[in-house]
Amino acid sequence: MIKLWMAPGGLHIEPGQTRDADELARIHAKGFYRGWPSAEFASFLSERDTPVYVACDAKRRIAGFALVRIAADEAELLTIAVDPKWRGKGLGRALLQAAFADLLTSPARRMFLEVSEENAAAIKLYQRLGFTTIAQRQGYYPRADGSAATALVMATDLG
Repeated sequence: MIKLWMAPGGLHIEPGQTRDADELARIHAKGFYRGWPSAEFASFLSERDTPVYVACDAKRRIAGFALVRIAADEAELLTIAVDPKWRGKGLGRALLQAAFADLLTSPARRMFLEVSEENAAAIKLYQRLGFTTIAQRQGYYPRADGSAATALVMATDLG
């Protein structure tokens, strides 16, 4: 069975494949001070308990992705990234909604994530999707200037 979800801008969302590792690393590096290497994405893409959802067009050009880890009855959003030219078009929301829909068939009943307290757009998106702040991690995210930003730990129930 092929899993597909609709996304804005004529895109669709489908499960990631190991061949996507380089493109995911490229998109991730555009959104985070410390991008993850391609080999790390290749490892995640090959694991059963780390589903990756990619938003792409009919030619499979990837515009964004979400990476989740499932452990027992919990899921963690490890990272989500959208290519800058696709930001602000609802793609992050569509990626998370696809993940939520897919996780309904898993044992996961709650999802957690960490987000920089400085990332107002992401926090707003997460709140609209039902996430609430449950904790803080001081000095969690490194900044380019050598200082560190606080992470908010957020959670929501899944269906």
